[in-house]
Amino acid sequence: MRYDRTVHLDADFATAVARVREALAEQGFGILTEIDVTATLKAKLDHDMEDYVILGACNPPLAHRALEADRTTGLLLPCNVVVRRDGDRTAVQALDPDTMVTLTGLDALRPVAEEATRRLDAALASLAGH
Repeated sequence: MRYDRTVHLDADFATAVARVREALAEQGFGILTEIDVTATLKAKLDHDMEDYVILGACNPPLAHRALEADRTTGLLLPCNVVVRRDGDRTAVQALDPDTMVTLTGLDALRPVAEEATRRLDAALASLAGH
């Protein structure tokens, strides 16, 4: 089962991160957190890896609707967007919102997942077409 929605960009990492932030904002997602995985692993484990950041994106109206359907759904909200170097390109990956429905079996989450999918796909498509 695929649980990601991925596009690859021919852009340097910093440019890709900035473009992802803009594309998500255009679709109503704010960035609540940013985890620099590369820096964290270097600082904590002295491990070198490619550029890798996790953006904690949130669309408040969608999150509210999902949480009203089931409070435990917070564990599955499609909030994490990964931006990482992938060879000479940059990969942008988001959790497929349908994962919430598949894992919970809650039909009440289907409309939320469908709207989140439309918005994430629009953001990813705008990146790919840039």
